[in-house]
Amino acid sequence: MDALANLLDGPRAREAFLLRAVMEPPWSVRIEDRAPLCVMTMARGEAWVVPATGEPRRLGPGDVAVVRGPDPYTVADSPDTPPQAWILPGEECRTADGRDLAGAMALGVRTWGNHADGSATMLIGTYPLDGEISGRLLDALPPLLVLDAEVWDCPLMPWLGEEIVRDEAGQSAVLDRLLDLLLIAVLRAWFARPEARAPAWYSAMGDPVVGRALRLLQNNPAHPWTVAGLAAKAGVSRAALARRFTALVGEPPMTYLTGWRLALAADLLREPDTTLTAVARQVGYGSAFALSAAFKRIRGVSPREHRARGSAPSAD
Repeated sequence: MDALANLLDGPRAREAFLLRAVMEPPWSVRIEDRAPLCVMTMARGEAWVVPATGEPRRLGPGDVAVVRGPDPYTVADSPDTPPQAWILPGEECRTADGRDLAGAMALGVRTWGNHADGSATMLIGTYPLDGEISGRLLDALPPLLVLDAEVWDCPLMPWLGEEIVRDEAGQSAVLDRLLDLLLIAVLRAWFARPEARAPAWYSAMGDPVVGRALRLLQNNPAHPWTVAGLAAKAGVSRAALARRFTALVGEPPMTYLTGWRLALAADLLREPDTTLTAVARQVGYGSAFALSAAFKRIRGVSPREHRARGSAPSAD
């Protein structure tokens, strides 16, 4: 399983919130939901995304934007239109004076807006991603990235537009998978662009030797890997792998493996019913004690402290 698959693996990928927004100018929505990631694409018309920092970006038909939270941002018909609605944590929608807008702006199945026949239609998916594995990739993204329809070709958006308004058995699973595919397509296209600063390990995936080694480590972190054993699987000498891996990834193979194992462990520890012994076994440590020692040494807190922080209520 590679990094993009890990990004969308497990329950994090099954908790996405999807919405079709239909708007008629003038309109402006302030997003303060603190969601870690939002994907939006224009099905019709245009909109402007105004980030907390940086320049506003226009979205036209077929364009797609990815906004990283938790900083607030605004989506509007024009950068100058003052907000009329606020989206808050818990999918609350209110006016500036606190009046609830959820019911007033409901337009049907997963459809929301100020006019049923509005000139602008957006498809929006919000991921509540909150984990170490997802962070390794998403931390490399800018606060706002936009891919114009002219520079990428994705057939998923019309399909998502058709499915998002259906109310059939299993529909949520269909939509989750479509949104997963859309996000993967966007990230692939973005990291292939010259202005993107892809993580070194992501770029190294394209190397025939180091890419194979990375996939071996990611797919089977519980294996008792050594540099010699990894080199044999990759078809090169131990010295050649160590030199090439360090040059492309920025750290030696075993250092990368330790970081990957502990990132996996940090995510697994968020599951309330998972024992430390089970986590240690899954990520390649012989005992809970060995995992605890490595976790404390590298991350500065014990697994118990990490788990307690993850389950603590938010201050927001």
